[in-house]
Amino acid sequence: MVRNRARSIMRITLVGAVANCLLTIAKIAAGIVGKSAAMVADGVHSLSDLISDFVVIVFVRISSKEHDEGHKYGHGKFETLATLIVSLMLLAVGVKLLMNGIDAVIRFIDGEALPQPKMIALYMAGASIIVKEILYQATARVGRKVESQAVMANAWHHRTDAISSVGALAGIAGAIFLGEKWTVLDPLAGCVISVIIFIVSIKMAVEAINELMEASLPREEEDEIHKLITSVEGLNDVHELKTRRNGQSVIIDVHVVVNPDLTVAVAHEMTEKAERLLKRRFGNRSQIYIHIEPSSDAL
Repeated sequence: MVRNRARSIMRITLVGAVANCLLTIAKIAAGIVGKSAAMVADGVHSLSDLISDFVVIVFVRISSKEHDEGHKYGHGKFETLATLIVSLMLLAVGVKLLMNGIDAVIRFIDGEALPQPKMIALYMAGASIIVKEILYQATARVGRKVESQAVMANAWHHRTDAISSVGALAGIAGAIFLGEKWTVLDPLAGCVISVIIFIVSIKMAVEAINELMEASLPREEEDEIHKLITSVEGLNDVHELKTRRNGQSVIIDVHVVVNPDLTVAVAHEMTEKAERLLKRRFGNRSQIYIHIEPSSDAL
């Protein structure tokens, strides 16, 4: 199961890496030949996608390793770290795009004539949108299937590149078909794109940081855990519930209250039922620790 998961992640990430490599070269070349600053910036965005692909490949290989003497809870946090790195790279790209866009807009306002893009840049933007949206759909499908935050982060990197290309397409088209007075549309589109990238990257970074800081699962999920455990006959109450994520798995540590007259074997069988219910809900890689306590009412 773990090996199949890692293989699925590697396959889709390598497909994305090859596509990003080709797109980076094609976009930057089209931007230079077509005199489009937006397309060059879009090519730089694809380069960041390529780097993020390699980050995911390296860290997911580590996170897929079984637990060992030095990492008794496994290596899931490496995947979370990959998510954080990808999100920070995405944020850096957004900053760069915004700075370039603002600089070009200021130069235009000061009276500088911005170069008018050529059709090759427009065609490249259209091709990029199609390729990157296909990559997003394929990568997101794998990410949801294997429950990988890093893969989902990489999928959104593909989606933001597609959005970036939409902005580039609009700016380039406006500059070409509306004339020299509208060449400012190209950098303005870049500014809008950068804001979208900010929102996506910050959201991913916050989620990754929360996980690295051992944040608990959402309240509704903890309530669900409580209901699943107490649905087992004989498990009368739940307290001291502690939860956190560990990459693609969750860790649940909880105390359950049972009748003190029960034998150890019977109480253990009850907790095994609860564990099976929890793993059915949160996945077989979930790490569940249930501590048995006698009911004080019966003592």
